[in-house]
Amino acid sequence: MNFLRRILDRCRHALRFDSWRTAALMIAALALPVSAAALTGAFRSTENRLGELTFALFGHAASGQIHVVEMDAASMAAIRRYPWPRDHFARVVRNLDAAGVRSISFDIDFSSSADPAGDAAFGAAIAAVRAPVALPTFAQAAGFGDRRQLDSLPIPVLREHAQLASVSVAPDPDGYVRRLPFGTVTSATARPSLAATVAGRSGIVGADFPVDFAIDPASIPRHSFIAIERGVFPRGSLEGKDVIIGATAIELGDRYAVPQYGVIPGVIIQALGAETLRSGVPVYGSWSLLLLLACLPALFILASARRRAVAVRTALAALVLVAGWLGARLGLSLWFEIVPALLQLLAAGAIRYLVLAHRFAELRRRIDPDSGLPNRRALAARAPHPADRFVIAAQIDDFDALKLALEGDSLGVLLRRIAERLKVASGVAAIYRSEDRTLVWLSPLSIDELESQLGGLRALMRSPFELGGRRLGVSLTFGVADADMADPAALAAHAASQAKRAGKFWRLHTIEAGETISRELSLLGDLDDALRNGGIAVLYQPKLNLATRRIDAVEALVRWNHPERGLLPPDCFIPLFEERGRLDDLTLAVIAQALTDAQGWRARGLHIGVAVNISAALLTSESFETRALALVAKGGLALGQVTFEVTESAQFEDTGLAVAALGRLRAAGIRISLDDYGTGQSALNYLKLLPLSELKIDRMFVAQAHVDKGDAMLVRSTVQLAHELGFKVVAEGIEESACLEFLGEIGCDYAQGYFVGRPLAAADLAALAAAADAAAEASSRATTPQRQPVRLRVA
Repeated sequence: MNFLRRILDRCRHALRFDSWRTAALMIAALALPVSAAALTGAFRSTENRLGELTFALFGHAASGQIHVVEMDAASMAAIRRYPWPRDHFARVVRNLDAAGVRSISFDIDFSSSADPAGDAAFGAAIAAVRAPVALPTFAQAAGFGDRRQLDSLPIPVLREHAQLASVSVAPDPDGYVRRLPFGTVTSATARPSLAATVAGRSGIVGADFPVDFAIDPASIPRHSFIAIERGVFPRGSLEGKDVIIGATAIELGDRYAVPQYGVIPGVIIQALGAETLRSGVPVYGSWSLLLLLACLPALFILASARRRAVAVRTALAALVLVAGWLGARLGLSLWFEIVPALLQLLAAGAIRYLVLAHRFAELRRRIDPDSGLPNRRALAARAPHPADRFVIAAQIDDFDALKLALEGDSLGVLLRRIAERLKVASGVAAIYRSEDRTLVWLSPLSIDELESQLGGLRALMRSPFELGGRRLGVSLTFGVADADMADPAALAAHAASQAKRAGKFWRLHTIEAGETISRELSLLGDLDDALRNGGIAVLYQPKLNLATRRIDAVEALVRWNHPERGLLPPDCFIPLFEERGRLDDLTLAVIAQALTDAQGWRARGLHIGVAVNISAALLTSESFETRALALVAKGGLALGQVTFEVTESAQFEDTGLAVAALGRLRAAGIRISLDDYGTGQSALNYLKLLPLSELKIDRMFVAQAHVDKGDAMLVRSTVQLAHELGFKVVAEGIEESACLEFLGEIGCDYAQGYFVGRPLAAADLAALAAAADAAAEASSRATTPQRQPVRLRVA
């Protein structure tokens, strides 16, 4: 009992039952619909198929005790008339008695008289033989739709010295005979069935027993009626046997459908029934008993903690149930309906499996696939703790550069190593990966303690990580938000982004910061109006072709003329739109405007190309790529007249997708320029991976290159490297004529800066370019060089 109680307690705990009443309701919820279906007979067909399967698997031969004397085709041919004169039956009875049979039973209707002499001879033979003789009786409907039952009894001269036995057969609704009665009532008298009479078994009138169709009908010994009548059979073959005489000739009818063997004669069914009863009296057990017994293994199944255990326990319980069912049927002659109990077990297994599968799927959804760390879902599902005061978000600086430098699952390994170091240093139990570059945890420390801890964590990260023989340095920027705020992880991540933008290593999200976010959201809401109403302005900064001294390229710079806040420089809204995922519409608007202005310049005879600075985040957007290509195709500029610029320090969300997108843009005739070259951490990697047409050297190297030997060497070597790779070179930040001359001397292709020209409206830019063309024509007698594309930048 203690063992059983432990199992039940484990079941309740595993299923998280609040009480045993809940457990009982759970089992009842399974058992009630199964019981209802069983009561309606819904499983009858399945039970029949299972029964047929057991008959096939456990088939065996008859005992040989019961023989059938069949009125077969040979006997019909020999006697040549029907009904047969009753003296034929008299001779058969006498010959069987002389052969020493133990009993003689007839499955032939003798309810009407034939010839008087034959009837008398048959009656005399029945009276004279020593073996008991059983004659058939049965009841049948008076007619179609008539509820009256007419009893058929042998004629008096025959039944005077014979026992009467019922040969009634009642097929199931599907037309198959599967059971026989123990007895019926005819002429107000209880009569045993023929099978019970032959087997010497007693039973209750009106009760049925199942026929064991595992017994092979072909193994029942048979004798032709005419052979017995003529005495042509081996002497001693029938001594002590029970004989049933009946019709097997097809023309005599009396044939029924049975499981396993198709249509067979009624006399064979009676013989099979007798053989069944000889082995023991089959008893029908209640399906409800097996269903009740199945409740315990069902609980055992429902207690499984793993899906494999569910499958194993369900299979084991089903095997035990089937083994017990077969043992009861074959060894104890107890016939149960097993399908309801089996269905109970399978339903329990299916429900438990689905529950565990749902839990497993939910757990997987709470795990970051790259790092194996708990993710944002896990953080949201975490139960709040009274000690939680702040949520800290650690954003990995230059994350995309790290992704570019790492291969395979190395990124996941690095994230786990960072999380382990943070966990040990901060003393927290779990680190969550809430976003691609963001790790989050909860802290009970005060804000002063946190500031000290975050400084220590940042210093700790200066120690490089060893991965695959490489030493990788990682820098973190932290954001902190009150744990009681709505979505504190997002607020902390936003605070980290603001800290990074401000050049700080951490920032606390405050109410004032929340108001800033509100203003930013308001600004986001104004973007659609600005795009519709022309509030977005595009200015163009000229680029000087150092070989031709003409302005044949420009860089587009976006400005927002806000109705309330005035003219906004790009730094005030570009980072916000990029962070909020709204940069695609703005960039597409700038592309469209720049293409329109370039068409206007061309109409004035100025062949100036255009270039747009594309955010790294947009390169993984299939929608942006499709729309941008459509705009360029519609713009009608010549191939190579449009350039997309990508900042070298850009952080790609997916480097592979970004490189593939740039490849498709380059294949469509759009030139690709690497902006701010020299400011990132992976310059050589970018040169190798990206399908570039041009390099733009950052102003920090160019502005003093004509006076600083170090900068001069860097700029000169970059120009040489770019030309070796087949790239054009643009130098930014030209503010003096000496710097411009230096760039011309080292072979730089283009110069850009305030000395060349400030950002101008489209009309002013056209005037400046026309003036430059005229000056170039006047100072040179060389033919007009080929124009180069203009660069368009969103900045």
